[in-house]
Amino acid sequence: MAAFLDMIDARTDYELVIASQTTQALGPVGRKGDVLQRVIIIPTSTSPGAVAIKDGAGTAFNIFDGGATSLSNLAPITVELGVRSSDGAWQITTGTNVRALAVGRFS
Repeated sequence: MAAFLDMIDARTDYELVIASQTTQALGPVGRKGDVLQRVIIIPTSTSPGAVAIKDGAGTAFNIFDGGATSLSNLAPITVELGVRSSDGAWQITTGTNVRALAVGRFS
């Protein structure tokens, strides 16, 4: 058990982004250098909307496309990223019937 606990970064933050949010900034302020380690996509329907991330004022891009009957079950989907912001706060946009749990280091 102690070996597992040693692997956890005590500085890791998390933030839940509910369904149908547009460019929700991660962290209280968010800035260049913030780390987005992973996004756990949590569908609430087998026809969820898309999930997109955006680095500051950069262009948003989908990390999950979703769509009508795109899933066969409601199991969470983990997208490993391990990326550092080069432009400002990380932002997440969620479609309908899908939430996202962002994990990383947010300022």
